[in-house]
Amino acid sequence: MDTFNTPLDLVRNRPVEIPNVCTRKDRLTVAVHWFQEHFSGEVLYAVKANPSPWVIDGLYAAGHRWFDVASLNEVKLIDERCPGATMAFLHPVKSRHAIRTAYHEYGVRIFALDCEDELKKIIEETGNASDLTLIIRLGVSNAGSVLPLAGKFGASTFDAPALIEKARRIADELGISFHVGSQCMDPMAYRQAMLEASRLIARAGVTVDIVDVGGGFPSIYPGLTPPPLQQYFDVIEETFEEMMVLENADLWCEPGRALVAEAASVLTRVELRKGDALYLNDGSYGMLFDATHAKWPFPMRVFRETGELTGEMSPFRLFGPTCDSIDSMPGPYDLPADIREGDVIEIGMLGAYGEAMATRFNGFGEYELAAMRDFPWQSLYVSNPQEQETGGAEIVAFPRTKRRRERMRRR
Repeated sequence: MDTFNTPLDLVRNRPVEIPNVCTRKDRLTVAVHWFQEHFSGEVLYAVKANPSPWVIDGLYAAGHRWFDVASLNEVKLIDERCPGATMAFLHPVKSRHAIRTAYHEYGVRIFALDCEDELKKIIEETGNASDLTLIIRLGVSNAGSVLPLAGKFGASTFDAPALIEKARRIADELGISFHVGSQCMDPMAYRQAMLEASRLIARAGVTVDIVDVGGGFPSIYPGLTPPPLQQYFDVIEETFEEMMVLENADLWCEPGRALVAEAASVLTRVELRKGDALYLNDGSYGMLFDATHAKWPFPMRVFRETGELTGEMSPFRLFGPTCDSIDSMPGPYDLPADIREGDVIEIGMLGAYGEAMATRFNGFGEYELAAMRDFPWQSLYVSNPQEQETGGAEIVAFPRTKRRRERMRRR
């Protein structure tokens, strides 16, 4: 992987014949250390957000050892690249083969479920194992999120108490989890979900060893500036102390977006301009899935060999490289008015759900990787504008003293 100081250096040194993923591994280190220092429990990276080898290796090199896996292929990926890591199979619906293989061949002991039929599958495929950690996924409100995820998974308020009680009889350790939705903009959403979980635990009349507050932690995008991440952790910590769980219960979270969004951008070339329409060599079947289907806003800047384009801006529509008419991003996107064929647009904050969503449809979907030393976007992990300007690996935005709760652990 070639390394450049900035994307402009890349544009000046090689043509962007195929989209280029600009990786910024230092951002992984900053994010991992921030979570480790501020969150008072275990941090599980949600591999689905970006399973690229450079991401997994970067997180592991930064000291990350816990992973939320959702498929057998993700289990294999972490097993191959992260010796000694702990894997939690937190997809609530798994094939029998995946359960059996994960348990017997890869040593996975943590499984999520949201119904009795899935519990039955886990019991049968692990051979009535006595060393299981079972995590009951609860259905909760997603009202505070930009991208709601409710409806597909989660035991209902009616079904959850009986499921929790039944799982308690089988599990060596028992936990509850939920997901408040992607890009949650309201820290109080976690409090509401945690208090609802506490009520369901009380109704079940059993002890719980783990509270997993899931993912949903936000990143900064144009027009989507969330409260400081510390506010989320303060709310979670305060509510955890109120919950009806064991005194030595563990607290988990499953960040995906918040750990990796800042770590990548994509360089995509303008192949043709038709008035206010720009045709690019990347699109909705590539790294721009969220820009198209979720109407997600991303920061953008434009380069040509003479430098970064500035000046008067105009609204544009974007089209991807495939022959499919839905490969379009109507925007409008404000870009330099004189943008033309051959110019390169950098679209930032694509470390989460960029590479992970790309397909090979219509023969497209190849990418070239390049490492960058700059960091031009707003960050969750800096405390003032001066730090923001320093960019890159020089940013150290976490305190030296751990806030992690000292708890006696049953493991």
